[in-house]
Parts: sequence; structure tokens; C-alpha cells
Amino acid sequence: MTIPMLDLKREYQSIKSDIDGALAAVLDRAFYVLGENVEAFEREFAAYIGTRFAVGVGSGMAALHLALRALEIGPGHEVITVANTAAATAMAIVATGAQPVFCDIDDHFHTLDPERLSQKITPRTRAIVPVHLFGQPADMAPIGAIARDNDLFIIEDACQSHGAHYRGKKTGSLGDLGCFSFYPSKNLGCYGDGGMVTTNDAALADRLRMLRNYGQRGRYEHLIMGHNSRLDELQAAVLRVKLKHLDAWNQKRRQWAAIYHELLRGLPLQLPVEQQDATHVYHLYVIRVADRAGLGRFLASNGVITNIHYPLPLYRQPAFADRLTAPLQLPVTEQCTAEVISLPLFPWITEAEIKRVAGLVKQWLQRGGK
Repeated sequence: MTIPMLDLKREYQSIKSDIDGALAAVLDRAFYVLGENVEAFEREFAAYIGTRFAVGVGSGMAALHLALRALEIGPGHEVITVANTAAATAMAIVATGAQPVFCDIDDHFHTLDPERLSQKITPRTRAIVPVHLFGQPADMAPIGAIARDNDLFIIEDACQSHGAHYRGKKTGSLGDLGCFSFYPSKNLGCYGDGGMVTTNDAALADRLRMLRNYGQRGRYEHLIMGHNSRLDELQAAVLRVKLKHLDAWNQKRRQWAAIYHELLRGLPLQLPVEQQDATHVYHLYVIRVADRAGLGRFLASNGVITNIHYPLPLYRQPAFADRLTAPLQLPVTEQCTAEVISLPLFPWITEAEIKRVAGLVKQWLQRGGK
């Protein structure tokens, strides 16, 4: 029996008739770019997140890039973020001409550590990009206080936290702008690439709409330099169907995570820890273990697919080598990225599959990691 990290066929089969009907309606209308489904989904997603506006774009990286551009962040500016994240987080900063500045993380939550944040701020700092990693909200109250004290913008990287809560508010509503990815593997994913920026600021929303569409406010009325980065009608139609199921799917993720917690408790590994006053939506179920390569090989030999999110801090990736002015050492980030391994978890996994994975992890540990 093979147990996958994710099985999107199971997802599709669970909502097949609704998805097929939504796609057929778009094809029958034959209008594919910035149409009624995009407009409707923007309204529905904004209402779900709890913001006044949502602007659909081409991907999660595009959401981050255009959010930074909407705030006029560019050459000569610095943006603080973390290094244990997808490369897109920092590449979006680089794409504006700004400099990413990496801050260390909390050892339990794997998100930006507010206690280390202030020492990274310089006169060139313009924004902070906290990443709600693996479905866990960053600790936004102290981050927000530091941002206000230093007159900095907050752009949430919420690409892995659709539906997560922090102190009663959803991620994506906690900063100046919130950025989401709808890559197929996300808690809310489309059937290709897609993204969204959320905000309560009407002027920023207007600028984002121009930035995504060649800098246009009206047809052939180009007011600023823009991009071609639009959420298309087919993807919006898919997302409108899935949004109705998101809370139920997140609850299933939490249910499966609780079973993992129970079965793996007391073993020599680090399990996910939820922040107080926050709701983790378990985009990924990530444990930490000293010999993660050995565990991964053992699980693979028994038909269990795992992954590593993420194996290297971004400042150790060759693409960012010319962005570092001096060697960088972030001890918690270093240890975290050396130990993390993601176990299978998705709404349509079965309890039997969860128990098999947990049993194999326990078996490997009881053998002394062999």
C-alpha cells in the first residue's frame, strides 16, 4: 500500500459534479479573463477572510511581488522575512529591487521570532513579511507592535494558512496586505496557478488591480507600469466551489493532526506545537527528527511518501548568494531546516493510513533509527 503526501484525485472525486458544472458554465460562456467568476470570488474570499477587498492575481509569488509594489517598495529598501520558507517569499522581494533581510524563527512554531525582529531593523527597512508557515499563524501581536513603533508595513505571507485564525481574526486580515497562493496542493487550491491579495485599503486595492493588468485602470488607459498577472475565470470558478468546503476540510486536517499527536506523543521527535489563541490549519504536518533522511528512506521503503519543507535556509541557496553582504548564521533556522520532515496529511486520508504512518515512525525509532 502506497500512502501519498497528497491525493488530489480523492479531492476531485468528492466534489466532481460541482467542479464539472462550474467549469462547463465558464466554457459555455466563453469568457476567460477578469470576468464574473473572478469578481464573485474576490467578493466571496474577502468576506471569508474579513477584509474589504481581495484582488485576484496569477500566483502566490505574484501576490507578494505586487503587494510590495503597491506599497512602492523597491531599490534601496529592505524587507525583513524568514529563511525557512519557499523561495518565492524572498524572490518576490528581490523582484522589486529591494533587499531581503532574514530574521531567525521561534524554535517551537517555526515562524518569525518577534524577540529577534527589532535587531534586524535599519533606516532602510520598509516592511516585514511574516510567513504563516505550514498553516501556523505567526505571532502577529508583537510583530504588529514593532511595525507600528517603527512605521513599517506588514505584508502577510498567508500562502499556507487559508482559514487559520489568530486571536479571532483570519490570517490575511492582520497586516496592511495579505498574500495567498492557490497552487493545487494548498488547503484552498485551484487546478493550476493562482493567487490573491487582501486588504482593507481602497487605494491599495485600486493600485493592485492596475498592477496586475498592465497598469490599466480602464481599457488602454495605462497609468502606471504594470504586469500581466491575472487570476483567470476557470481557476476562479474552481475556487468558488472549493471555498464552500474549506472550513470543513481544515477541520478534517485538524482531526488527522490530533490523531498523529496522540500516536506519536512521547517519542524522541518534535511534534507541531500550536500557538495559544491561534488555530493551526495543518497545510503540512511537520515533525522534527535528528536523522530525517534515515526516517524518510525507511518510510519510502514501506510505501509512505514524505517531503521536506524546506531543506536549506534561503541564504544558503545559490540564487541568493549575491544578496548577502556577510555570512549569515541563524541558529534556530539552521537546526529546524536540518530536522524537518513532512508526513502525509490531507482531508481525504484515512485513519488507517494515519495509523500506518505513525506505526512505521514508531517502529523506526524503537529500532534506534535503523
